[in-house]
Amino acid sequence: MSLSQSATFAGDVSAAEAWEGLAGEPQAMLIDVRTKAEWAYVGIPNLSAIGKDVLLVEWQSYPAMAVNTDFAEVLSAELERRSVGRETALYFLCRSGVRSLAAAKAMAEAGYDRCFNVAGGFEGPLDGARHRGEVDGWKAAGLPWVQS
Repeated sequence: MSLSQSATFAGDVSAAEAWEGLAGEPQAMLIDVRTKAEWAYVGIPNLSAIGKDVLLVEWQSYPAMAVNTDFAEVLSAELERRSVGRETALYFLCRSGVRSLAAAKAMAEAGYDRCFNVAGGFEGPLDGARHRGEVDGWKAAGLPWVQS
């Protein structure tokens, strides 16, 4: 699909805006594109309060951090399996918003109409003490999450 035929990237949203969108639209999905190591050791968003789960699909794999060249195909197949239409709001999340931005743009290029990047990510940027999770993002917004 050429760029002129594809959907366009819908833009950046805050974690709170993503939560509102997920809660307000029954089909909306949260796709966490971090690594398996991050999911296991840092935690994942908990959407149980709104009756949803998080779709976990790596954009890059640890430790090599090579981009998953099959990302769009794998995610498209999973969305189709779940009967998620191309017009459904998809919110992409990573640690700080960089990988999720690339993933959201890739899925827009694959023809999904409403791909949003959670700009602050799960942990947000480093604070003055060089810690994450306090300045911006899912954790800093006080949104629910769990750790294994």
